Amino acid sequence: MNNLDRITINPQICLGQPTIRGMRITVSLVLKLLANGKSHSEILEAYPELEIEDIKQALNYAAWISSDEASFMAA
Repeated sequence: MNNLDRITINPQICLGQPTIRGMRITVSLVLKLLANGKSHSEILEAYPELEIEDIKQALNYAAWISSDEASFMAA
């Protein structure tokens, strides 16, 4: 797994969903924005508290989770 130091999980924030640096911006929100065709620059403009590395780590987290799920389902 790549370094995912910007992805945090805290039961007190967003019901424990993975968030970006403990903010109330969830990884799933960033992924949904990307999936709906928003560019990195559009996301950063809409959420100025985010940084490009946050978006990259959200994608890395999604890739890690999906590969982990695929391994689990194959077993």
